[in-house]
Amino acid sequence: MAVLEKGNITIHTENIFPIIKKSLYTDHEIFLRELISNSVDAISKLKMASLSGEVSGELDEPEIKITLDKTKKTISVSDNGIGMTADEVKKYINQVAFSSAEDFIKQYEKSANDLIGHFGLGFYSSFMVAAKVEIDTLSYKEGAEAVHWSCDGSPEFELTESERKTRGTTITLTLQDEEVEYAEPTRVKQLVKTYCDFMPVKIILDGEVINKQQALWKQSSQNLTKDDYLEFYRYLYPFQEDPLLWVHLNTDYPFLLNGILYFPKLKPDVDFSKGQIKLFCNQVFVSDHCEEIIPEFLMPLRGVIDSPDIPLNVSRSALTNDRTVRRIADFIAKKIGDRLKSLYNEDRDEYIRCWEDVGTFVKYGSLKNDKFKKQVEDLIIFRTTYQAATTASSEETPKVEVQTDSGDAWENVTPEENKSSSKPYTTLKEYLDRNKEKQENTVYYCSDPSTQGTYVELYKNQGLEVIYMDSFIDANYFIPFLEREYSDVKFSRVDSELDKNLVEDDKAQEIVDPKTNKTRSELIKEIFEKALNKPRVNIKTQAIKSDDPQGTPPAMVLLPEAMRRLQEMTALMQEKTMAFPEDHILTINTSHPLIQNIVELSQGSIIQGAGDSPSGELVNLMCQHVYDLALMAQKAFDAEGMKTFVERSNQVLTKLTEK
Repeated sequence: MAVLEKGNITIHTENIFPIIKKSLYTDHEIFLRELISNSVDAISKLKMASLSGEVSGELDEPEIKITLDKTKKTISVSDNGIGMTADEVKKYINQVAFSSAEDFIKQYEKSANDLIGHFGLGFYSSFMVAAKVEIDTLSYKEGAEAVHWSCDGSPEFELTESERKTRGTTITLTLQDEEVEYAEPTRVKQLVKTYCDFMPVKIILDGEVINKQQALWKQSSQNLTKDDYLEFYRYLYPFQEDPLLWVHLNTDYPFLLNGILYFPKLKPDVDFSKGQIKLFCNQVFVSDHCEEIIPEFLMPLRGVIDSPDIPLNVSRSALTNDRTVRRIADFIAKKIGDRLKSLYNEDRDEYIRCWEDVGTFVKYGSLKNDKFKKQVEDLIIFRTTYQAATTASSEETPKVEVQTDSGDAWENVTPEENKSSSKPYTTLKEYLDRNKEKQENTVYYCSDPSTQGTYVELYKNQGLEVIYMDSFIDANYFIPFLEREYSDVKFSRVDSELDKNLVEDDKAQEIVDPKTNKTRSELIKEIFEKALNKPRVNIKTQAIKSDDPQGTPPAMVLLPEAMRRLQEMTALMQEKTMAFPEDHILTINTSHPLIQNIVELSQGSIIQGAGDSPSGELVNLMCQHVYDLALMAQKAFDAEGMKTFVERSNQVLTKLTEK
């Protein structure tokens, strides 16, 4: 076989291959992605040449074949693309893809990630795994002759004639001994699925097409159904719950960007610092991490972003400060806001259904991004105890057309059906407008329905509206944010204090002991202080308003707002769970029949003059019992406390039976 040329690759140092092999070694598997990307590029160029009339005859169906030989330790990537002439091989391969060696080394020796993103230099990633690299190629040009290029990883190459008869290029790697895993079919399939699954050319191994090819994000949303989006999500994230909703991104100015982002169901331990969005460049997978591209509050979103305009060959800090990247981040945030606004206006019920999870994104986004906050501030809703009155109308209501979630069908609904929901949700503005007179610019909220249900019922029974702020982001972050936004509004948890509308003039203020001039209220407080003997518990007495006093709690534990928040913040900073505060208020409901019975029982023991009499002992047990019931409502019991409570319950029942 005639040797056409021998020589050295045009570089001014021999350090290029050691740098490739050593500096990039941890990311060596990307060599296959680079070779397949080059093959797709060659096929695209052939198609363009054909459309311009430069190619005679019909083109074969585009395909890329991977051939493995474990015995010879080789892997070959072959395409039927545009091919190269001998001169083009010298130009593209021997001159290191147009770059001088000095520029190449200077730009890429510091970081493996820099080279990985630079697809134009991808061919040289072959030397990370190969002891020898060979190229067989035949150009599409009339009269072109096939050529064979080979290099053993040194700057020396050899260019000879090739026996190739078909248009295109085959690159064959003879693997290093420690890299023979890349001659295994399962390993190659895994790499193709990871990096090249959505490339628009079929990739064949052992006669089987091993890539999906169809990139859903490149298609028009008008041609896709709800099932298409869900099927794609399940393919990307198997064994996960279906997403709540999604946003299809598509713009070509001022940058090129396609993608589909999904809102998943969230867990309380969601980490907003770690992204799960897959980054692609021209349908080639680049990374699972988009921290520098996606706004932080959107990190828990899932899906795909594909853009050739994101600079991949720069450092992370440079990427964060890149103007195009910032504009892309703003664009994505705006599209998310537009999608939420559209859903809120067009399908309120569906918006409410998704709110429990979507609300976390919206609230966190409002905290982190002022532009996004302004876009969604009217979309933030809260579950409420308020029930709107409904009236029926016999008049015909005009219908409007609204696009459904899937984007592929239309249905007729009335504006009222569309805008309103029977579910009790409200915006903060609506809440304040409804209650500005009765509640005097105070927002009563419940942060834990399981422990604060009793308090919520008290407010409801007196016509006071309570909203639920019980997501994991509310207490420590979003409520303080709202207080800054609404500086004239007070936010009070239902168990922090009793609104004046919940209490009535206390008959317990009447004097019941002429000798000491003690009122019933003072006597109740004295009885409980003596029975409990807890100096850090502040005992107060109030008569809770109710048509059925027996239906109200005999006592309630209140946690003052400012003190509780300070303790919560301290626990958060120390990454601990807040212990139930020893300093709290025990409010005794003087209008409850049980409290009145305790007073009467105590007076009997006082008359007898025996605090440790059977009556006095029963009073102490009952006071402790009332206190325990109030603690239980707050879930302030540990295992030992529950054990003591059960034992005391038995004692109380025994004492009552004895009487």
